[in-house]
Amino acid sequence: MSAQLVLGIMSGTSIDGVDYALCRTSEDQMELLRLWSVEFPRRLKARLHAAARGEATTWELAQLHHDLGRFYAAHAAPRGSPRPQLAGLHGQTVFHHPNSRAPATLQLGEAAYLAEKLRVPIISNFRAADLAAGGQGAPLATAFHVRAFGRRGMHVCVNNLGGISNVTSIDWRRGARPRVLAFDTGPANVLIDLTVRHFTKGRQSFDKNGRWAGHGRVCEVLLRRWLAHPFFRKRPPKSTGRELFGERFFASVLGDARRRRLSKHDLAATFTAFTAQSIAENYRRHLRALPQRVVLCGGGAANPSLVGAIREALAGLAPRIELTTSADHGWPLQSVEPAAFAYLAWLRAHRRPGNLPSTTGARRAVLCGQVTG
Repeated sequence: MSAQLVLGIMSGTSIDGVDYALCRTSEDQMELLRLWSVEFPRRLKARLHAAARGEATTWELAQLHHDLGRFYAAHAAPRGSPRPQLAGLHGQTVFHHPNSRAPATLQLGEAAYLAEKLRVPIISNFRAADLAAGGQGAPLATAFHVRAFGRRGMHVCVNNLGGISNVTSIDWRRGARPRVLAFDTGPANVLIDLTVRHFTKGRQSFDKNGRWAGHGRVCEVLLRRWLAHPFFRKRPPKSTGRELFGERFFASVLGDARRRRLSKHDLAATFTAFTAQSIAENYRRHLRALPQRVVLCGGGAANPSLVGAIREALAGLAPRIELTTSADHGWPLQSVEPAAFAYLAWLRAHRRPGNLPSTTGARRAVLCGQVTG
């Protein structure tokens, strides 16, 4: 089967911008050819945040769905970039609530504009098929994590630090195939980002180089309280989003922070510790064994304060866990998620399941994604 040029497009829970990854993909090949990122304009970002908070009317949501689709298309073919033969569009999640009798998820961004711009098939709406089959609709990057980072004879964990943190445990120490477990561990950057946005009135959107956290002190009382959240005890399969660890959680914390006279730096430091400690707590509770190597990816892996806190938290579990980033293995930090959806698009185009039921909780493996164009 000849290799195809596949474009993967991802905008994550942080709602800061879009990552595009053009990959050469085949049965036995996955190679990154080009990576580029585009930040959302301030007005579009504000509208997406409002939609994620549930503050958009039906009319506003419909308009946003099409405006976002046009935005994805406008930046999908930069000058000098080869034209893809296929594209996978994750879209922007504004609602993800799999833990109910009537589970639902919603990713905005009309795919028809990409299909018109690129004149190739576009695969989108990846999560719905898994949800319909009884799964969480997440995590879906698992198959790519296994392909890119799995190592025979090792137990490797790939931990993506987007708005939400998710881990893929790839234990390949025995047998011809690895034992794979994947799930969301809780917040990664989302609460840290909300802290910066709140105290700068939206002028800044993230803790650049972890400076705020680096100048703050962790409030141990609040940290212990947050770590008692029932989500961390819940056994996989499990997934989460801004519904649990987003604006409402942040708003509930602000009063406590004021009463304890925490500075903005203290709050950023405490949320940073919360992310790190919740990752370690999930590893301790839910992995069959601790990994030999952890590969960090996503925007949070560029935050020295967060990486340092994770290093410290993992050392509390086992002193010899090797902590690396995806860049150490040939995949830049921001490439992993869009490349994963390029791979999922390739699987869908060749009528192969994209979900792993053992990780999402689905009843069966299904074709993930709907085809436009």
